[in-house]
Amino acid sequence: MAAKAQATTRRRRMEPDARRAEILAVARRRFGSTGYASVSISDIAAEAGVARALVNHYFGDKRRLYLEVVRQMMVIPASVSQRLPRTTAEERLGVCVDRWLEVVERNRDMWLAAIGMDSLGDPEIDRIMLEADEIATDRILEAAMMTDIAEDAGRDKLRAMIRAHSAMLKSASREWLERDTLTRDDLHVFLTRTVLHLLHTVFPAVRDA
Repeated sequence: MAAKAQATTRRRRMEPDARRAEILAVARRRFGSTGYASVSISDIAAEAGVARALVNHYFGDKRRLYLEVVRQMMVIPASVSQRLPRTTAEERLGVCVDRWLEVVERNRDMWLAAIGMDSLGDPEIDRIMLEADEIATDRILEAAMMTDIAEDAGRDKLRAMIRAHSAMLKSASREWLERDTLTRDDLHVFLTRTVLHLLHTVFPAVRDA
């Protein structure tokens, strides 16, 4: 019992950012495994070892917390494109894809739940998805060393094509995670090569046309 009390004390002394991250991790796991309707703020608070009031303090109500979980799941973290090797665009994109696949695999249930909400017509979810697509586009251009493409060279068209590729990425992830028709290695090759083809073959053809 003493050890348990000491562990609880240590948890309560966590910094606010760390505590918030821990609550989000619990919420991500619970929402992903049992669904939105079956989870309560009290369930999440109990598993995170905090008072319900603290969860409400950080996130408001259950819907606000869920929207933050969806946003966290869909927005590609900056770490995916940080500290990339100074090498070719193909190798840099390959590293990004591998890091992204690791995040998705680790959060399989919540990822599938989140992408399943893409067609529900919820304005708040739609805003999160749009934000996620724009950030994903930035990450891809950064990895491919193409962030300096000028507006008059078709930058808007390139970004539109990358956003369209993101929709294919979500469908491909279902083939891997739900239908078991593609392996993780298959998906890595598929995503890396299609992005490269889009950037270096399709985009120049569209721009020049």
